[in-house]
Amino acid sequence: MPTRTVVVGSASGLHARPAALFVAAAAKQPVPVTIRTGEKKAVPARSMLSVLSLGAKKGTEVTLEADGDGAQDAVDALAALLERDLDAEDG
Repeated sequence: MPTRTVVVGSASGLHARPAALFVAAAAKQPVPVTIRTGEKKAVPARSMLSVLSLGAKKGTEVTLEADGDGAQDAVDALAALLERDLDAEDG
């Protein structure tokens, strides 16, 4: 089961626009992906309310996990998205 820990790069953390972009990208993945902070329970990356409930701020380490065909690619793609400052990007 591929797992990857990354640091949230967006200035506002996983809130508002960055969270919406992340959830939309997670929904497009061929496998379900979970996300968690620290030792908290993992939540579905496709759920906006669940992602917001993490309270992840800029600099927070989050762990992504997926299982199934395409899981590694899904985790890598979402990790790359989280590392960027989505607040500073257009579109």
